Amino acid sequence: MFNAKMSRRLPKNVMSLERFMLRTEVLKLYKQMLRLVRKIPDQSQRQQLQNFIRQDFELNKNLEDEQAIRMNVMRGKNSMKELERTVHIAQ
Repeated sequence: MFNAKMSRRLPKNVMSLERFMLRTEVLKLYKQMLRLVRKIPDQSQRQQLQNFIRQDFELNKNLEDEQAIRMNVMRGKNSMKELERTVHIAQ
């Protein structure tokens, strides 16, 4: 059983389950976007989008506020939908 006494034994830098799930969702979104960009036929456009995606995720990697992280995940999912439409048109 997990109780308060056991929780004191955990290191202070262990992330919560909620934070772990958010992190997993962010990484999944990042990988999906990069995979989708691979389908763009034009090399220079593909490289520009890859750089943009990496920079955007890099800028937000130090976010601590879970609400802000959730908002960015939603923004990323909307961008992913737009990107899917754009890639589909480009093919």
